[in-house]
Amino acid sequence: MTSPGRDPLPLTLVVLTGTTGLVDAVSYLGLGHVFTANMTGNVVFLGFAAAGVTGLSVARSLVSLGAFLLGALIGGRIATTYGDGPRRRWLLPVAIGEGTLLLVAAGSAVGVHAGSGSAGLYPVIVLTAVAMGLRNATIRHLAEPDLTTTVLTLTLTGLAADSSLVGVTNPRPARRVGAVGAMLGGAALGAAMILHLSRPLVWPLVVAAVCVVAATALWARHPSAVQPRAGVARQDGH
Repeated sequence: MTSPGRDPLPLTLVVLTGTTGLVDAVSYLGLGHVFTANMTGNVVFLGFAAAGVTGLSVARSLVSLGAFLLGALIGGRIATTYGDGPRRRWLLPVAIGEGTLLLVAAGSAVGVHAGSGSAGLYPVIVLTAVAMGLRNATIRHLAEPDLTTTVLTLTLTGLAADSSLVGVTNPRPARRVGAVGAMLGGAALGAAMILHLSRPLVWPLVVAAVCVVAATALWARHPSAVQPRAGVARQDGH
């Protein structure tokens, strides 16, 4: 994925998928059993909480959903305005914005006890959910196959449904397997940090922020980064 002349964006998105595992570890293990990246799980948790399941919170789930939608709204507006131009001018500022939100969330998490259920969790929930909403809207507009960076359901479905066992050539197996492995690794790393480090909510978010910005900045140095997204190229060709 990184040979000369080949767009390294898929590798960058695999790295971002790993950071989702870090954020999900923080949100689920440290912010009172709520997701700020995986909204499918968060909606399910909201239903469980509304039914009275202990350990879950309607308020935290609603705040996460609202903040995520705000981030997606901002990301959608940015994508509509800049997404048809050179990808570098669009994706790098979004990555810097996401990284900044994650760093501010890390700062807000200083002194907050993981799983405490205190009001101090809410700024971290809001900031991380806005960051992930911003990312999701951007990746959706980018439309890179098999790399949503936050959910793996369709990726796993593709691995099975497009496999040689059903007579299909299994396109893009490396990025599919890489995405699954990256999120698994990110989640395991985030959980280990939360279990074993002091200030456990801080360091996974710092690592996620650095990885998002560094990976996108490295990709932005590649010549392919000045090209528009693939959908624009196809439209122009018609």
